[in-house]
Amino acid sequence: MVHLVVSREASMTSKRRSAKIKAYSGPAGGWGSAKSVAEITLKEHVALRGPKLLSTQNKPEGYMCVSCAWAKPAKTHPLEFCENGAKATAWEVTTRRADREFFDKYTLRELERWPDHNLEEQGRLTHPMRWDEAMDKYVPVAWAEAFAEIGREVRALDPHQVDFYTSGRASLETSYMYQLFARMYGSNNLPDSSNMCHESSSVALPESIGASVGTAVLSDFQNTDCIFYIAQNVGTSSPRFLHDLQDAVDRGVKIVTFNLLRERGLERFVNPQSPAQMLTGKETKISSEYYQVNNGGDIAALFGVCKALIEADDALKASHQSRVAGDDGSPKDPENAAMVAFAASMAAADKKHVLDHDFIKEHTTGFEEFADAARGHRWEELERISGLSRDQMTQAAATYAKSDAVMMVYGMGLTQQLMGVQNVHMVCNLALLRGNIGKPGANICAVRGHSNVQGQRTVGITEKPGLAPLDKLSELYGFEPPRWTGRSTVETCEAIMSGQSRAFISLGGNFLRAVPDTTAMEDGWRKMRLSVQIATKLNRSHVVHGEIAYLLPCLGRIEVDEQASGPQAVSIESSIAHFHGSRGKTKPASPELLSEPAIVAGIAKATLGETKVPWDSWVGNYAEIRDAIEQTYPETFKDFNKRLFTRGGFVRPLPARERKWVTKSGKANFLTPEKLFPEFSTTKSTDVLHLATLRSNDQFNTTIYGYSDRFRGVEGARKIVFMNPEDISRLGFADGESVDLTTAIDAHKVRKVTALRIVQYDIPKGCCGAYYPETNPLFPLAHHDPRSKTPSYKLLPVRLSRSAEIPRD
Repeated sequence: MVHLVVSREASMTSKRRSAKIKAYSGPAGGWGSAKSVAEITLKEHVALRGPKLLSTQNKPEGYMCVSCAWAKPAKTHPLEFCENGAKATAWEVTTRRADREFFDKYTLRELERWPDHNLEEQGRLTHPMRWDEAMDKYVPVAWAEAFAEIGREVRALDPHQVDFYTSGRASLETSYMYQLFARMYGSNNLPDSSNMCHESSSVALPESIGASVGTAVLSDFQNTDCIFYIAQNVGTSSPRFLHDLQDAVDRGVKIVTFNLLRERGLERFVNPQSPAQMLTGKETKISSEYYQVNNGGDIAALFGVCKALIEADDALKASHQSRVAGDDGSPKDPENAAMVAFAASMAAADKKHVLDHDFIKEHTTGFEEFADAARGHRWEELERISGLSRDQMTQAAATYAKSDAVMMVYGMGLTQQLMGVQNVHMVCNLALLRGNIGKPGANICAVRGHSNVQGQRTVGITEKPGLAPLDKLSELYGFEPPRWTGRSTVETCEAIMSGQSRAFISLGGNFLRAVPDTTAMEDGWRKMRLSVQIATKLNRSHVVHGEIAYLLPCLGRIEVDEQASGPQAVSIESSIAHFHGSRGKTKPASPELLSEPAIVAGIAKATLGETKVPWDSWVGNYAEIRDAIEQTYPETFKDFNKRLFTRGGFVRPLPARERKWVTKSGKANFLTPEKLFPEFSTTKSTDVLHLATLRSNDQFNTTIYGYSDRFRGVEGARKIVFMNPEDISRLGFADGESVDLTTAIDAHKVRKVTALRIVQYDIPKGCCGAYYPETNPLFPLAHHDPRSKTPSYKLLPVRLSRSAEIPRD
């Protein structure tokens, strides 16, 4: 076993040293996707059973993908999975095992030196483990013993000192049990991965439209005639979505894209499930208009589109009034020829308005303030900050104005910024100008990341007591829930660093790799009294640990979960707020594994003692947990068990879909951003670039499947910084040169990532991109949106300097 691991590490090092950088000319999908799926099933030794498993993925009575949260249609494709979904499945059902023999060979200090990929590549965890201080190794422990000690340790702490984290994959059933356990213990410290990705949506959408999630449903893609696609990389993050985009394009729908990089999935696509396209190589052009926005320039770009719409509407109104007064009615504004042409084209089409004034009057507040702000922004300023020309923003506005039903699709490129909340407000403002919310084909689609990150919030995973049904929980289970505000992810990190957090219980995930300020976080992590990890595979958060550390292996969603009442089903919520049932289809990796509900129940019973919660009965039959969820949320989960396997999922009620606005004003609100761009002390520094972190084609969140980023032409490396060729030359570097990146804010502390290879790329001047989690150490913990506390992973000022090291991953 030692020889095998060393050989694999040597092989990976060799690949990284001989990294190949070559521009990729192919489309998203196509034969490249088919080849990648074949390679991962062979690599994980599941080539024989993999195809049968994949044929049931995202199908009724099958299992729901453990990767992204994209919608599962009622009318499924023959193969309802994508390249990344296949990788996630193969990665989970691999034949590799991180078993007792493996842990007997390595100390945790040795494993700390391993790359993230190599840790997870060891395969599935097989036995519950406890860290042995004398040996510095994980050693086997009985489940009952593990639960008993964890319970004793948690009981000995103040509830304010304990954090209960969830990663985004756990089912609705497990998540409901987990938040109930935490609250019965007395804690609202329920940080989750949503804090790090779409919390900006969770803050902004309720303020703008009275919904905590997006309002789109799949049928909107069949009824829309235009899609504004903003800051989300579909080809890497949610490839199944390409089917819906391709169908829309085939119907003549225009897709207007705003994105930092030119991403292949937003440009060209060959459907791997289309024999005609695969044989002929015929590609679908996805974006009809593609605008590369400066890093952090989204508010300026969207304001530019809004400004063009509002000024064209003003001109059209003036033109109509002139006709009434006997003038020729021609729009006149010599300083804005594009707007004049835009207004004239609307007039020629016999349009009296560009904006939907009836909708604005009946359904919104705040329009005049917002419109005045849009009129007041100078085009020169909008161009400088956004990186787009006035003509480009006006063209996008014209496309929008000539469409009757427009969808707004956006992702974490907007939410993971210092002004993430205001970015989302601007998306809503643009939609409201023409009434593009709450009608067929016109809604907001916030594309979520992990497969159930949205659903966990729906059943109570939140640090905000006002968002949880505390009175109902009290009534059902006979306890007084805590009413104090718990810790978000950023606040949990602060508590760990300061020593206020003494115990961390993690339901999945790789927290240490996902959060900012990695080095400081690891130092604080080691000082905690207790770290408990419920997981399927080994990762960095497991080999760095507290004084007492447990590694508790659980069943994966794809595995058959046999309990007292028979095989169990679980449920998840998709990005479009539909709930789906999921049944495991493969044999568990080890007979020693427990299900996530069984582990949560085991810890809860050991911690709380006797309660009114029927933990054992729930573990024996998950349908009883769903009944409890329905009792707690009767409107959202009406007839939960009956509707569990509804084709296409059953819909979560959202009043905004029906133009009912659950806001303080009782209407949808235009909310005006206070500024166009965050203020940095380095804004005028010519040697500073604005960094955005990126995901490769061979990873999902912090899970690194391999060292390939096919669409960006990178093979065998991850220590990469993508730069504009003019910036490379201007700063005195060369393509392929090794550089160090240093954070250009917070002068009190040096944050540096060394030895990244420069790769020239089509990215706006003044911007650069690099992979996460490798560059997470650059991000100060305080560098986040002040309201959502979402880390600003998509916008950080950095400086480059020559490195004395050769790039190695």
